[in-house]
Amino acid sequence: MQRNTAVLVAIVLLTTVVMGSVTGTPPRPGTEENGLTENESATLWSRDADDYISEEEYQRRYGEPRTAIHELANGTDITFKRPPHTAATWTSHDFTDLAPGDADTSVHPPSVSLDDGLFIEDAHASVFAVHPSTRGHIEEGQTPLYIAPDGTFRGFIDYRVRVPSDGSTNNTTIEWSLQSHEIDEVRLVEDGTVIARTAGNHSPVLDYQLDNDRRTTLTLEADISVRLQNATTVEDGNQTNRTVTYRDETLTVSDSLDVEVYDLEAYPHYAEYPNGDTGVSMFQTRPWQGYTLSADGETRVRGVWRFYTARDTDWDTLVQSSTTGSTEIESDAIPVYVHAYPSRIGPRAEPVRDGPEILEVWGISRSTPASTLGENINIEVVEQSYTTSYGLAVRSPDVDRSAIHVAGIVRGVNATIVEPPAGSERQIRESNLTIDVIEET
Repeated sequence: MQRNTAVLVAIVLLTTVVMGSVTGTPPRPGTEENGLTENESATLWSRDADDYISEEEYQRRYGEPRTAIHELANGTDITFKRPPHTAATWTSHDFTDLAPGDADTSVHPPSVSLDDGLFIEDAHASVFAVHPSTRGHIEEGQTPLYIAPDGTFRGFIDYRVRVPSDGSTNNTTIEWSLQSHEIDEVRLVEDGTVIARTAGNHSPVLDYQLDNDRRTTLTLEADISVRLQNATTVEDGNQTNRTVTYRDETLTVSDSLDVEVYDLEAYPHYAEYPNGDTGVSMFQTRPWQGYTLSADGETRVRGVWRFYTARDTDWDTLVQSSTTGSTEIESDAIPVYVHAYPSRIGPRAEPVRDGPEILEVWGISRSTPASTLGENINIEVVEQSYTTSYGLAVRSPDVDRSAIHVAGIVRGVNATIVEPPAGSERQIRESNLTIDVIEET
């Protein structure tokens, strides 16, 4: 599953840091075993360049055909009605390709903050991904990362060890050697409380459980320890004295991620019409996907939100740091996230022709979030202000109140329905009206 690694090296003076310029390129769909089909893999890369090539040219280059979805994704971006599983599946498989350095080399993302100790250098703990999750594009300056209350957190930890140089003066010789080095423990911390921990390793996977619908910060922490041996030999005439001591160092590194725990509660109201239709209005204080009205799931309504998947470009490249400098390489592991955005398509009911009638959509008026999407995102995002569709009211003859299912914008997160108080249901009565002419001019 390893992708080709591109390394650009310049010939420079020994005191110069060597940096390559490597551009992250998503792998060609169907060329990696990542738990996805070729079609599913093709839909992942909404941040690719979309430089379309014809089917004839594709077969000439690669000697094989591609699927229709793969061809479509080559020229545009694929969007979804519901948050797909593909981002989490890809990320969990690709994460296994992430390889640390050895005692002399630290591997890290270019943007990470590095910590140094006396012997431990270029140390870091970096957040790789958390799933299930969805990056919401609400408006400029507001792009929260919504995470499921129960999920999986992945990180990457690495460092290198600086062993002092040996030396000798007069009749004294000093020798240094590395005895041991390891990551002792990895923790996931929320508001000062450890919510998950695991034995030390470079690529920790931590399952977490959170409650309450709130904003919070998750912090990945790791303890790194090294032991060095110092041997001092003194020649005193015909006598040799050798003294051995040990130097220990422990360094804690961390990285934090601001998130919003996404735990929905939906508030419905119902109305009965004289012809037997049922009116349903559903309200939620966060972005949400929509709700189904029938047991078979065919009768449904969704709000303004649609979805796409894209890689985290912070992991396009990695840096290998050593005592002689740094080299930039292409990353073998690329995390992918689901993104939610307000679509120009707007709220929709299904079935399209004879499905529910949307009576009202309400929420907060927001400006377009188009500027938050980044480069190479070709989707039908709203271009003007829009309504967040926190509330949706519909009328339909096909409503099974026991089967109503409210879905969120984070995969697998469905709302707890808070039923209205008994007796609050509205009865819409049919009326017969008569008109008498009182005065005519």
